[in-house]
Amino acid sequence: MYGTREEARSDIFDYIEMFYNSKRRHGSSDQISPTEYENQYYQRLGSV
Repeated sequence: MYGTREEARSDIFDYIEMFYNSKRRHGSSDQISPTEYENQYYQRLGSV
């Protein structure tokens, strides 16, 4: 349990922004996670 609403809000924000959004798949990027999309982007830059 959280002592205040602000503590809960902060933890929920961190989960969504730092964990969930970096792992979930996105339709606009061929169903790959943002982290994987970024990795592929940097691999393409290195091979050019």
